[in-house]
Amino acid sequence: MYHVRVITQDWGIARWRIFGPFFADLLLASCLFAPMAQLGAAEAEIVLDEIVVSGQGDTSNGQGGKSFRRPFLRNEVAPVESCTVEEAVQLGATNLNEAIDKRPGVAVQVECSICNARFISLNSLPGRYTTLLIDGVPLFSAVSQAYGLDSVGLRGLERIDLMRGAGASGLFPDALAGTVNLVTRRPVKDEALLEAAVGDYGHRRIDAQVAAAGTAGAVTANIHINRHDAVDDDDNNVSEYTGYTRKLGGIGFFADDFGGFRLRGRIDAIDEKRNGGALGTNYDAIKADRVGNPFDFSRGAHASPYADGWIHPGDGNRVDYVDGKTGLSEIIFTKRHSAYAVGEKRLGDAVLGLAAGYAHHDQDSFYEGNVYKARQNQGFLGAHLKAPLFGGFWTFLTGWRYEDLRSRARLPDGTPANGLDNYTFRVPALGVGMEYAFFDDALELAVNLRWEKHNEYGGLFAPRANLLWHHNEHASSRLSSGIGYRAPTSYFEQDHGILETIFIRNETRGVEKSANLMYTFDYQGENWKLLANAHITRLTHLAWLDIDAAESVLRSATKAVRVKGADLQVGYQFTKALSGTIGLERVFYDFPAGALAFARPDRRAYLTLAFDSGPWDAVVRGTWTGPQDLKKFYYRDARHYNFDGTAKPDKSPAFWTVDARAQYAINKRWGLFVGVDNLFDYKQTDRDGYLWIDADGGIDVTHIWGPNRGRFIYGGVRFES
Repeated sequence: MYHVRVITQDWGIARWRIFGPFFADLLLASCLFAPMAQLGAAEAEIVLDEIVVSGQGDTSNGQGGKSFRRPFLRNEVAPVESCTVEEAVQLGATNLNEAIDKRPGVAVQVECSICNARFISLNSLPGRYTTLLIDGVPLFSAVSQAYGLDSVGLRGLERIDLMRGAGASGLFPDALAGTVNLVTRRPVKDEALLEAAVGDYGHRRIDAQVAAAGTAGAVTANIHINRHDAVDDDDNNVSEYTGYTRKLGGIGFFADDFGGFRLRGRIDAIDEKRNGGALGTNYDAIKADRVGNPFDFSRGAHASPYADGWIHPGDGNRVDYVDGKTGLSEIIFTKRHSAYAVGEKRLGDAVLGLAAGYAHHDQDSFYEGNVYKARQNQGFLGAHLKAPLFGGFWTFLTGWRYEDLRSRARLPDGTPANGLDNYTFRVPALGVGMEYAFFDDALELAVNLRWEKHNEYGGLFAPRANLLWHHNEHASSRLSSGIGYRAPTSYFEQDHGILETIFIRNETRGVEKSANLMYTFDYQGENWKLLANAHITRLTHLAWLDIDAAESVLRSATKAVRVKGADLQVGYQFTKALSGTIGLERVFYDFPAGALAFARPDRRAYLTLAFDSGPWDAVVRGTWTGPQDLKKFYYRDARHYNFDGTAKPDKSPAFWTVDARAQYAINKRWGLFVGVDNLFDYKQTDRDGYLWIDADGGIDVTHIWGPNRGRFIYGGVRFES
């Protein structure tokens, strides 16, 4: 067994006065969990924590990778939830979004019904506030996350660590909602994996990975090719689920002694083409079709009486659609290349850690006649030294981040709009962390103070603190508190397809900020395990784009947004082969009009049953989504209307979705699998369209609250050596 420990620590110190206006609200939510144990809490740590690598899966907690006895939390001071790749594959996941979706406190938010831009939402906060890391290195931005997260594969990873809340999110102050850290796996033997799958809607997928491992290090290589046709379940010739072709490839490397450093890193490349709206992959023909009506607006729920138009909600007159396939189509080509390396070296009782990374991202987009092309570079350098000092452990940090964006755009009438959202950020940083244990290690405290000098927004300070109280060998409490900030950008993706301007003026009043407090209780027994969280976040200076035909303005919200909630997960091992998990989530939103733009539920429930015996491995997962307040999230300036002129509902219905997957091992190398997502074929289009009409009779594409794809059946074969 190999131990690879790369430590980049980040702590925050509590600023209780910031939470004064809403601390009482958090205590009310915490009362759900307080009877379970005395309030204590936690350690500080870590974006890259101890990685214990054996074969497939994560065995660092003393349980097998497939075992549902594995604790919900890792053994860190901060509350770090993990999803092993083996668990993700059991659920049929093929990329990052699929791996972590549908769990308490975590959701993948779809922000466009045509292009399906998707972001990871932690604690029900906007997805742009989640920082994505790979082995602790930040190489994704708002630009690259919009479509890039669907292209983050699982091969070569050991697990995915989730740190919810600014206080728990470690080293990176721009993580207002938290971090998602992809931890790579160091192979310990030569191995090969090949998986091929086919499914509904023209789905085809191939995954391949090989690894060569020795006593001095290892090298891995992987490819992922995946295609899927666009889905149009309401037969109006406008897709709800984008068609795509994804090609990913990467090389990982591990050196156990490279000049005294224990080193790991990756080189990756991504090439994705996706199209939503008009069906098919003849992209040039779709872009050229700008006149007439290729769609059928008389199909679907609350359809128009006319195939080529709809009812004006104000005067009841007919509105003809004349913009061709272009008017409701979005085509995005994405290319991305990245490389990074991290390592550590022991210097007596101290540990020196170094990290470096670079990514280049190209996006070539066609949004309903608007042409938008973006190029972005990101760079990261970091170093830390951890040593025993003054009876504890102190860590001294330094780092440098670089991020730029250069764009070219052309409006439908040919007017150029180049450089609308250009920016260049350079951010050097210094930090110090302290880690102490008290009362025979029953109480652990970690504090981090980090200061950055932003070239556009000046000096920025991010204090964070974590406490861990061990009640006994089975139960513990954690308390996390911290401040986060993010430099606002006017990246076109925030308003793609409707932005028809030639200039954007930045009138923001500084960085977007979050103040977060979270209490976490966990229990691990022989057959039972439990995880409970209560959290509250206050967001200020949220950036939003005030759109106008000639000149748009990037502004800061004048009122704060508060999101508070509680969630619970309980797991039980019924027999050696059968285990189950139940999860519950409740969220409360307090925000001014326009601050939170996409509907989300305030209640969810999750049920999972897993069976693992002999050659059989099966999982069934059900997710209940409660009603969503569409009026609060969507009807900020005016109501949305159907094609027949009637008003959209104020609330969406509650619904269940059920996913299942089973795998049979023919022998030690070969296996067969079959799965179904959305077993009972529940989809939004049966009840409510994604397209909507405004009060002036114009059409838009962002009325989203339910599944955009119906029942999906797939199956395949797996070879592993």
